[in-house]
Amino acid sequence: MTWWIPAAYALFFALLVYRYATRRPRLADWPPQTGGALVSVIVPARNEAENIEACVRSILATAYRPLEVIVVDDRSTDDTAAIVERLAEVTLVRGAELPPGWFGKQWALVQGYRVARGELLLFVDADTRQHPELIARAVGVLTTEHVALVSVISRQEMVTFWERLVQPHVFVALAARVGDVRRINRTRVEWDAIANGQFILTTRAAYESVGTHQAVKESVVDDMALAQTYVRHHLDIFLTHGEQYMVTRMYTSLAGIAEGWTKNLATGVPLAFPPIPLVRRLAPHVMWLPALLWIVPPLAWAMFGWWWSAVTTLISLAIWVAVYWAQGAPLWYGLLYPFGAGVVAWIMMRSAWRGSNKVQWRGRVYTPHA
Repeated sequence: MTWWIPAAYALFFALLVYRYATRRPRLADWPPQTGGALVSVIVPARNEAENIEACVRSILATAYRPLEVIVVDDRSTDDTAAIVERLAEVTLVRGAELPPGWFGKQWALVQGYRVARGELLLFVDADTRQHPELIARAVGVLTTEHVALVSVISRQEMVTFWERLVQPHVFVALAARVGDVRRINRTRVEWDAIANGQFILTTRAAYESVGTHQAVKESVVDDMALAQTYVRHHLDIFLTHGEQYMVTRMYTSLAGIAEGWTKNLATGVPLAFPPIPLVRRLAPHVMWLPALLWIVPPLAWAMFGWWWSAVTTLISLAIWVAVYWAQGAPLWYGLLYPFGAGVVAWIMMRSAWRGSNKVQWRGRVYTPHA
């Protein structure tokens, strides 16, 4: 009867390949809209000296007009503000002291919103770089689909060993919960709603009607919380695949990966489940268990030589070769997939132990709320 174990892995492999081949909607399916309402691009930046110039220059190269770019320096201790001051066509807002009860990113975004003039507001992370057609196509989606918020999934740039090993495992785990993006678009199920905080385009009217980022000022996962706030107000959200139009490098080291996902997972995962208190309390503490699906078969094969574990391990290897290929990482990383799963399990347990009590991020310590 153990044949069903490798059969289940083979089915997962088939579904994974099918999903990669047919993922929709794609931003490329909407033509660029190169003109229309003023778009105010708001970039929060705290100690982003390494990223901010490339980010801003990519925004300024957009095919869309009219546009204003606002960078909010969130009390950086590096040269972020000085770099922005040297850039033409950019408004620098020097952030005020963080008020009690706020997370830094939301406070920076609200300060940018207060000086923005656009009918459309675009919130962009400083570690992103944009294709000239990105904004134009996103505006095209917003106007054609008649939605209140558009978010774009970016391509993740991975350079170091740890980025290439760990990040694909995290993305597969998240994608397993999200499923087909088309199911999320225009959802009325609050806990299904997500957005990518690296790129969120919204109308000013909708943003103000939900209470701006002030409504999610205490949330670690501001993008997810904002999307769910829109759904709670019966506003339509729309998520698209735009990997060829935006690239993001989230973290550059194992320490950064651990710190970043520790911050996000323990508070973000419960929001992806129905608001049943017991379920949401348990979710952070069991989210690491699926990693055993990748760790147990090779261990069983090495220890006991069972045929089903050998076949399952080979199918798992094919799965991870496909994942690393889709993520643009060298295929030989697939050989290390059990190690990568173990590191992600450790990060998830670390997040459950620490993330639900306090969050350390960019030199600040927060007490998180959902």
